[in-house]
Amino acid sequence: MTIRFALLGAGRIGQVHARAVTGNPQAQLVAVADVFPKTAKSLIATYGGEVRDIDAIAASDDVDGVLICTPTNTHADLIEKFARAGKAIFCEKPIDLDIGRVRDCLQVVRDCDAKLMVGFNRRFDPHFKALKDTIDAGRIGKVEMINIVSRDPGAPPAQYIKVSGGIFKDMTIHDFDMARFLLGEEVESVSAVASVLVDPKIGELGDYDSANVILTTASGKQCAISNSRRATYGYDQRIEVHGALGMVAAENQREVSIEVATADGYTKPPLFDFFMTRYIAAYAAEISTFISMLTDGTPATPDGQDGLRALAIAEAALMSVRQGRVVQVSEVLG
Repeated sequence: MTIRFALLGAGRIGQVHARAVTGNPQAQLVAVADVFPKTAKSLIATYGGEVRDIDAIAASDDVDGVLICTPTNTHADLIEKFARAGKAIFCEKPIDLDIGRVRDCLQVVRDCDAKLMVGFNRRFDPHFKALKDTIDAGRIGKVEMINIVSRDPGAPPAQYIKVSGGIFKDMTIHDFDMARFLLGEEVESVSAVASVLVDPKIGELGDYDSANVILTTASGKQCAISNSRRATYGYDQRIEVHGALGMVAAENQREVSIEVATADGYTKPPLFDFFMTRYIAAYAAEISTFISMLTDGTPATPDGQDGLRALAIAEAALMSVRQGRVVQVSEVLG
C-alpha cells in the first residue's frame, strides 16, 4: 500500500520531510503547497509532485495524508481543515503557542476521528531510541535522574525569533518531550532560569538565548536540561540517564566516528553542524512510523496530547523564569 502525501510548506523543514517521504518505498509525494510558488516549484523539481493550493489539496482524492511544515501560527487552522477533510495529519511542533487554542484544535481532531501525529523527531533518533530501549529492558533499573544537553551552533535570525514563541516553546520543547519520553512519568513541577548571553537583540525581542531547566515528577524523578543558542564547536546533542542499577548515555554524533592520534594529541572530526544533518535518520524513521500507523491502523504517537503536554511544560518554564519560582504544570493546564 502506498500512502500519497501532500506537503504544506516547502521551506527548510519541508525539504527535510520531502526527502524522507520520497526515500520511503511506501510513500509518494503528489502535491506541494507554499505561499511562494517559486519555492514550491523548486522543491518539486527535486522531489516530484505538483504545485497545488491548500483548498485543492483538501479536496483532492489522490491525497491520503498531509505534512504540515508551515509557520506555527497556521498549524492549528490547518490541522482542523484537514481533519474535517478526512486526511491523516502529520504536523511539526508546536500545534500552537496558546494552550487554549491547542485544546480547541484537538477537540476538532477527536470529533472528526482524525489521525494526528506531532513532529517530535528526536524520539526516532536511533541513538536516543536506544536509550529508551535500554530503560525499558530494565538494564539500568528504575530511572532516577536525566541530563539533557541541547545547544545550537548559532541563533536563528531575528525575524524567526519574533514568531517562534521563544526559546522554551521553539527549542526546549523538543527536550521537554524527550524528558517525558524517557522519564516514564508526567512532569509535575518546573524550575527554570534564563539569560541573554549570546546576542542582545534576542533580549530586545523579549526572548532568551541561554537557559537551564529542572523538571520533577510526582515520585521525585528529575531531569536537568541545558540549552544555548551558541555552540562554537557544532550541534551539541547529548543525553545521560541515571538509574538505580547504572547509567546509559548517548554522546554527540559526527559524520564519521574516528579518532586520530599524533604527536600533537588526539583529535576527532567535527560534530554535525545542525539538525538537518544530525537528525536525517530520525526524520526518515519518523515518517516511516507515520506511514506504518496509517497502513496498520495503530494509534499515532507522539500525538496531540503529547504536543499539549510539552507546550504546557514550556509555558511553565517561562512562568518560572519571569516569576522566579517553581511552577506546577497543573497551573498551566488547569
